[in-house]
Order: sequence, then structure tokens, then C-alpha cells
Amino acid sequence: MRKTLLLAAAGMTAMFGGFVAQTGTARAAEQCGDVSIAQMNWAAAEVTTNIAKFLLDQGYGCNTTLVKSDTIPAITSIAENGRPDVVTNLWLNSAGDAYLNLEKEGKIKRVAKTLVPGGVEGWWIPTYLAKEHPELTTIEGVMAHPEWVGDRFNNCPDGWGCRVVSDNLVKALNLESSGIKVFNHGSGQTLASSIASAYADKKPWFGYYFGPTVIMGNYDMTRVKLGAYDEAKFAKLQNKDTPNPQVSDFPAAPVLTALTPAFEKDHPAEAEFFSKMSLKTATLSGLLAWQDKNKASAEQTAVYFIQTYPDTWKTWLSEDAQKKLSKLINK
Repeated sequence: MRKTLLLAAAGMTAMFGGFVAQTGTARAAEQCGDVSIAQMNWAAAEVTTNIAKFLLDQGYGCNTTLVKSDTIPAITSIAENGRPDVVTNLWLNSAGDAYLNLEKEGKIKRVAKTLVPGGVEGWWIPTYLAKEHPELTTIEGVMAHPEWVGDRFNNCPDGWGCRVVSDNLVKALNLESSGIKVFNHGSGQTLASSIASAYADKKPWFGYYFGPTVIMGNYDMTRVKLGAYDEAKFAKLQNKDTPNPQVSDFPAAPVLTALTPAFEKDHPAEAEFFSKMSLKTATLSGLLAWQDKNKASAEQTAVYFIQTYPDTWKTWLSEDAQKKLSKLINK
């Protein structure tokens, strides 16, 4: 099986193709059944959900579907349809009242921290720019010298929770009055590419980003201080079109896994798995760096994790699931 895993890391056909179709799906009806997980549209989330899919399908006999989504659409779907069953990599700071209201209504339940200690997010500039112009490490300095950051703020794509927060901060700061234009990226890929492109030519760049990500691992970035973090002010920043938004910096970001009550009731073993599934932020950054270096897919990176970190993922599994995975890997 070790050889199969290595082959899978190269082509991903043996393990995530035929083997899963023959084994995971065939056992699903009598053991776990169908499971749907929201797969957020960024690399860390894609890797995490593929790890979960592998362990659920092979250890618990599930038929797991990864539903491509983003923070706000996933929450909206649960509110309206009670699906997907699981939302992981949910950045609580960006989810706003929409998520908290679902909790109050009993439609969703947080069960674990996906990342420990959590994620980082904020407004950033390249460190080479901070060294050249130390004034740019504060928002006041950025607004006083818009030309030093290229007269542009690189904003989140639509659908990301950070887009709501950043839009409100732009309004609260009256950022565009300084001459800085807001550029709303169409995807996470173009946002990331804009940082890589700026770094390649040592050009100005200013905008939102978060970690753990390949970008934050590959490029030295300096956070722009927006001021003190204020819990009450930031809570309002998380809601779209909030009246009279006030400035607050981003706090340390809890990154959660949450389940629907129906899933927790019908899938107690799998719910327990999700309550234990937690990755160190540094570990995930390392996985993303490996993925980038090897030009690997999220599925290939999940297999690499299974190979490399057995002492981590075995602690998440039930005794029965551990036995199944051990037999599979030791074949």
C-alpha cells in the first residue's frame, strides 16, 4: 500500500480514482453513507477537506462529496437547505452575524478548531517596501503616500468574508479620498498572483491577505497597522453595508469546523472524527509549501500528509477506523 500511496502522489488515479470507487462507495450504504463538506476556494481549505475525504472514505466507509463554496454561500446554503453537512476552514472573524445567528437558531454547531492557534489576516505590504518606507507600516502612512503603494488597494474577491470587512474598512477610513483606488479581484488566484508579480519586480503592493497560505510562506510580508482591535467595532465590520462603520484592526482569527445537528445525530462516529481533526497552522503551511514546490494537487497533498504525519491523523480516528487505515497502508 505504501507503493500505492506513492503512485497516487504522482498520478492520483490508483487511490482517489478506482480504489475509492470500489471500496469507499461500496461500503458507504452499510456504514457511513453520504457526507457533504463545503470546500472553500483557497488552497489551505482544499487540502484540509481532501484529507478529511480520504480518511472518511477509507476509514469510515463514507461516500464523501466536496462541495465547492465560499464562506458566505456555504452559510447561506445551510440556513436555507441544511446542507452541506460540514463546514471546515470557517474563518469566524469573516462570517459575521450570519454564522452566529445560525448557531443561535440551532442550525449549526462548532465542534473543533480547524487550525491551532488559528489564522492570520490583515492588510499588508511587501517587507522590501516597509524597509524602504517605514512610514507605510501604518495606515496613516499609506494614506499620506499613496504613490508608494502604487495608488491601489488589492481587495478580496466577492463571496469571501474578508470582502465584507475590507469594504467596510475602506468606507470607515475614507481610503479612496487619499487617492488610493480599490481593485476588487475576481478570484483568489488573481489576488495571490498580484503579490507574486509585485515581488518578482520589487514593485509596490498593498492589500488584504491571510495565512496559512503558500503566498505568506513564500513571500516576506509586513502587516499594515490599522489601529487597535475593538471587538464591538469589528463585529459590525463583519456585516455587509453596516451603517457608520468604525475602524478596527483584524484580530487573531479562529478557524472552525462546524456541523449541522442532523449530521451530528445521524453520524456520531464521523462527528467525533471532525471534533478531533485539527492541524497546527505551521503544519499546514508546510503542506502548502510542499504542494507549491511539487506542483501538486490538493488530493496529492492529502496523500503526502497521510504518508508523512501518521502520528497526527491517527489521533483523530476511531479504533475501528484506525484498524482499517492501518490495513490499507500496510498492504
